[in-house]
Amino acid sequence: MITLQDCQQRDAADPLRGLRDLFTIPPGVIYLDGNSLGVMPKAATARAAEVVAQEWGQGLIRSWNTAGWVNLPHRLGNQIARLIGTGDGEVVVTDTTSINLYKALSAALNIAKADAPQRRVVVSERSNFPTDLYIAQSLCSQHGYTLKLVEPDEVAASINSDLAVLMLTHVNYRTGAMHDMAAVTAATHAAGALMLWDLCHSVGAVPVALKAADADFAVGCSYKYLNGGPGAPAFVWVHPRHTDRCWQPLSGWFGHAAPFAFTPDYQPASGITRYLCGTQPIVSLSLLECGLDGFAAAEPLGGMAALRSKSLALTDLYIQLVEERCQGYGLGLATPREHAKRGSQVCLTREHSATGSGAFAIVQALIARGVIGDFRAGDGGVHKDILRFGFTPLYIGFEDVWNAVEHLRQVLETEEWKKPEFNQKHAVT
Repeated sequence: MITLQDCQQRDAADPLRGLRDLFTIPPGVIYLDGNSLGVMPKAATARAAEVVAQEWGQGLIRSWNTAGWVNLPHRLGNQIARLIGTGDGEVVVTDTTSINLYKALSAALNIAKADAPQRRVVVSERSNFPTDLYIAQSLCSQHGYTLKLVEPDEVAASINSDLAVLMLTHVNYRTGAMHDMAAVTAATHAAGALMLWDLCHSVGAVPVALKAADADFAVGCSYKYLNGGPGAPAFVWVHPRHTDRCWQPLSGWFGHAAPFAFTPDYQPASGITRYLCGTQPIVSLSLLECGLDGFAAAEPLGGMAALRSKSLALTDLYIQLVEERCQGYGLGLATPREHAKRGSQVCLTREHSATGSGAFAIVQALIARGVIGDFRAGDGGVHKDILRFGFTPLYIGFEDVWNAVEHLRQVLETEEWKKPEFNQKHAVT
């Protein structure tokens, strides 16, 4: 049996433990929701003041040049490129994941239409993050394609001669299950189709190698494991073999070859720059840089490989402690045990009774105790209610894991979750 002292000793021996000091974590909080919104870097407060008071307040419009505002999408893109296995000048940080997916999937469909017009199917997982499916549904309707939704174990059989684009999220938001990027991409290409990856639950949590996998397109957000702040801009990557083949559909002035020539006709910039659209959100971009600095600080300590190793150790520990200390309360494991198939979260299920699973109320009771995870509803069938806990290795420690499980044990043992206040749903769950 693992003890609290065991966890404390592991923290003392952890070479990454000092990275926690880069972030603001409220006293008494064990934050296991970094897979939804990362914590605030301590540097963000001063950086926000600098951007607002100095660069905007004093520099005014001159700061597009003097403070380097105009280059932020590319500069931050190059930092993210190192986390996703791509090259400099291949990633831009801009807009939202939904908008970037619209751009990337539109481009993929245009390329597919030119190369293989007989292919008319886009495949994704039924349990993919809904915004991805909504964007795909809209584009398929516009372009005359069929959107086919499958279960994870049906993906391989759907890679066939009808497939135009396979659109998957690398790490599933509900379960934490992770695809083999290289193998899936290779199978997709062997079938003659294009591969588009959503990296929202991967980037900053697991090593990603887009170029090595020979992927075609990728998008992702920056407010989860990258700690960019609520609503922080997303990013888009397009393999260089595709960038100049077609326009992306949102042909705004920042994607123009000469945006300050102010010509009435659109001429797309070369490369990934054409995936920019309108004027960039400078304050948000500047704060994201503070989040990315955490990964720069991790580089001398082993970088993403070390963070991944710690992530797996944290999630292994959580699974083991839940199974040792929370037996008999109807909990199940939705997250794969196999390391190669797991992201950086652990998702628990709970058996249903006549009154439901109680999963939502259990999470609310934990949040009231300062253990912040989140809940994702099932569909009453294959997909069960999920108690979801994210483990960000930049700032979560092994003692945090012990204490989080102890709170869970107490909530279940005392049936604290049955209190009425924990069964009232809010607008955001």
